[in-house]
Amino acid sequence: MHHMAENRVNDLIRDWRGGDMAARDELVELLLPELKMIASAQLRRERNVSFSSGDLVNDAILRLVRLGRIDLADRAHVIALAARLMRNILVDHARQKRTDKRAHLKMELNADIDGEQRVDLIALETALRRLGVIDMQLADIIEMRYFGGMPLGDIAEVTGLSEATLKRRWRTARAWLADALENPIDG
Repeated sequence: MHHMAENRVNDLIRDWRGGDMAARDELVELLLPELKMIASAQLRRERNVSFSSGDLVNDAILRLVRLGRIDLADRAHVIALAARLMRNILVDHARQKRTDKRAHLKMELNADIDGEQRVDLIALETALRRLGVIDMQLADIIEMRYFGGMPLGDIAEVTGLSEATLKRRWRTARAWLADALENPIDG
């Protein structure tokens, strides 16, 4: 993002934190292209989903708006939150389909990160919840990387970790996730 645009985004985030809803709306408008790219990437990895990328972005924005005031530091934090909200929407959709006794929703993990790999979205959510109990930061790293498609530099900024530490944590998180998906715990 261009330096001036980045400064504008940070100003809008600061104003939104202060309660300015017009700043929130302008922020969403500025970040909309990036949010659409994230939604499109997530939906490309999905099967049996009736969402369009616009629907997913709109639902995520609605959830973001419902949060009211926020405590986010910068663009990377907002993008990470939006990616999490989109994932939650897709998980809720998958659970509803499961409840309706339809086929499981399969998701392809970000091919740019781990190659072509399809996993059951509910199994992935269960694994992330298990990991979150053990190490919430590792679960957050997986979420930002896989679901948000965030580069490691942005994740380092959000988490406050050095890039070297983040790379080690990322390897640990990936290994844990691979094991959890290969050896799910039922129940």
